Amino acid sequence: MDWTEILTALALVLIIEGMVPFIGPGRYRQIVAQIAGLSDNHLRTVGLVVMTAGLALLFLARH
Repeated sequence: MDWTEILTALALVLIIEGMVPFIGPGRYRQIVAQIAGLSDNHLRTVGLVVMTAGLALLFLARH
């Protein structure tokens, strides 16, 4: 794996993460407030689901 690929992936994450507050800052605040109200276990479950979806997408894109 080349550092260029890692930096490209990181750049894409930052771009996508920045789009939400840029496009709808009010809605972004609401979403962050809702996330802050989740329990630790619920938040971990959401994180696990998102990571699993990302791994599946990466696997499909690479094969």
